[in-house]
Amino acid sequence: MKENIIKIIKEIHPNDIVFLKVGQFYHCYGKDAIILSYLFDYSLKKYNNIYDCGFPITSINKIATKVEELKINYIVVNKADNYEVYEEQNFKSENKYIVTYNKAHKYINRKNRITEIYNYLMENINSENIKEKINEVEDILYES
Repeated sequence: MKENIIKIIKEIHPNDIVFLKVGQFYHCYGKDAIILSYLFDYSLKKYNNIYDCGFPITSINKIATKVEELKINYIVVNKADNYEVYEEQNFKSENKYIVTYNKAHKYINRKNRITEIYNYLMENINSENIKEKINEVEDILYES
C-alpha cells in the first residue's frame, strides 16, 4: 500500500524529494533515498529492490535547509494524515534534482563497488593469493 502511494506521489512530483513521515522518522525512497544518502552520508537499505533512507524527525530542519541551499525541490508528507503535504519547496526551473541525482547515483555506485572490494579482501584475508591482490591495489594507490 505505502509503495503504491509513494509511486503516485512521485508521478505527480517526479523531480521533488519526497520526505515521508512515518512515526518518529522521515523516509525517502528510490532516487530520493540515493540523493539523501549522497548528501548526508546516510546508509541505504534495499527492500523489494527499492532503496530506502531514513532519519529522525528532529533532523528535518537541517535536511530541509541543506536541500534548499542546493535548490532541490521537496515535499514533506505525513503517512498518519493520509499522506497530506505539510510543506513544499519548488524552485521551478532552478530545481537541481536531476543534476544532484546523477551525481549521487554515480557516487553511490562507486561507493558500493569500493565496499564490495573491501569486503572481498576482508573475507579472503587468510587466503594464499590475497597478498598479491593487496600488492596490486597498493601499486595503484602509490603509483603517483
